[in-house]
Amino acid sequence: MEKTYNTLLLSTAYLPPIEYFYYLNKFDNIIIEQHETWPKQTYRNRTIIVTDKGKQLLTVPVVRTKGNHTKTNKIKIHYDEKWHLKHWRAIESAYSNAPFFLYYADEIKEILFSCHKTILELNNKLLKTLCEMIGIDCVINFSDKFIKNPENNILDLRYKISPKIASTVGYYPEYIQVFSAKQNFISNASIIDLLFCLGPESKDYLDNF
Repeated sequence: MEKTYNTLLLSTAYLPPIEYFYYLNKFDNIIIEQHETWPKQTYRNRTIIVTDKGKQLLTVPVVRTKGNHTKTNKIKIHYDEKWHLKHWRAIESAYSNAPFFLYYADEIKEILFSCHKTILELNNKLLKTLCEMIGIDCVINFSDKFIKNPENNILDLRYKISPKIASTVGYYPEYIQVFSAKQNFISNASIIDLLFCLGPESKDYLDNF
């Protein structure tokens, strides 16, 4: 018998991949981990967009205030590099010709330029906004403490949705991307790739695969 879960446990993520929203769309109750020790090279502070040259990685520079022992909720954003300006220029270059870019762009840009102090604050604001844009209705809370092995009714994907390992979702239906005429379909990019390309149909896409 297939195990039944009623709660989803996720890491925080910056403009998360479609895989992340595939699961968000299936659960009413979401817990975002905030007490883990910060791991490197994950979606927690990076995203992948689709450009005319293929995948482009965008990384938010962060400061670990207590070195390797810094918890996720204490990770601060480093603004000296003006990363938000660089990210927006890359996003605009990649998606300005997308059918629904103008419809969603201003609100996303405003969040990126709001100078949040921590990565958790930035990611949470983006996540809630993206859920509203897509039409995903779920309750998002933060973990009270770090639990290595959560209860059996919790689906733990904190370390399984990662750019370093294969997607937990086996198949992604193709949709028309901005540069589909030039290159093959690139699956599981940032959710903004789906949103800018499909707009109001993004929810249907997530519902039907």
